[in-house]
Amino acid sequence: QVGFVESGGGLVQAGGSLSLSCRVSGIIMAIQRIGWFHQAPGSERVMVANITAQGRTSYVDSVKGRFTISRDNAKAEVYLQMNNLKPEDTAVYYCNAEPWRSANWGEGTQVAVSS
Repeated sequence: QVGFVESGGGLVQAGGSLSLSCRVSGIIMAIQRIGWFHQAPGSERVMVANITAQGRTSYVDSVKGRFTISRDNAKAEVYLQMNNLKPEDTAVYYCNAEPWRSANWGEGTQVAVSS
């Protein structure tokens, strides 16, 4: 059974940093593109970063230069280093693997950034 367990969220002041982790199970992670998404209250879930099986990364413009996605296939984990956090980064953060099946969403991890 495919599963994603996110951790590392918390409350930080603007300008602070958080490091999120995603533990992946039930798939051969090494051949999958993995993405981090966030969902703010009242908003849709949006991909903010993804990393291909080859390690190529892509980011939404709002987080470029501040967030870094990485992966450790041996540990079956994906990470999101978030620096210079802004209040608009406040959201629940989720990870998933392409093709982003809705049945695979985990509980997410809450990130709250105070101004």
